[in-house]
Amino acid sequence: MKTKQLEQATVGGGCFWCTEAVFQEVKGVESVVSGYSGGNVPGRPTYREICSGLTGHAEVIQITFDANTISYEDLLVIFMTTHNPTTLNRQGADRGTQYRSVIFYHNEEQKVIAEKVCKAMAKYYEDPIVTEISLLDVFYEAENEHQDFYKRNPNQGYCNYVITPKLMTLRKLHADKLKSSI
Repeated sequence: MKTKQLEQATVGGGCFWCTEAVFQEVKGVESVVSGYSGGNVPGRPTYREICSGLTGHAEVIQITFDANTISYEDLLVIFMTTHNPTTLNRQGADRGTQYRSVIFYHNEEQKVIAEKVCKAMAKYYEDPIVTEISLLDVFYEAENEHQDFYKRNPNQGYCNYVITPKLMTLRKLHADKLKSSI
């Protein structure tokens, strides 16, 4: 058996509850942590500060994955097909820079792959892809109540109306990339 080759990916596709729930189902994903990145104010932001839109941070997730099981490129394809990368600073009813579509790369190789995936995915969308591709500076873990949100609140209204349809899209488009227990 191959040893694990753990790497990290950091992406934001609107509300982090949605992206967290999607990637928790993906084979090779070891952990998903909701948090904040990309801001322009020093120090650890709070959820309330992020929601104001004044800090410049995006709601993101940091994925730890086994690159021997799933590639960074495959993760980005899943990301690009489970949110709308053509809406600027918005996902559905969520509006503001904190909900922007963003890929925070950890190294130059990830940057090249992110650019390649965005370019390749453009032909599947009528509108231009507006996903930001930026170097990860700092990742701040979100408060505990934001971790595993969908798992803890599957019957909550937002989960039913926003997250569950994204999971259905994931299961339809990427069934071969899902954990066997799903």
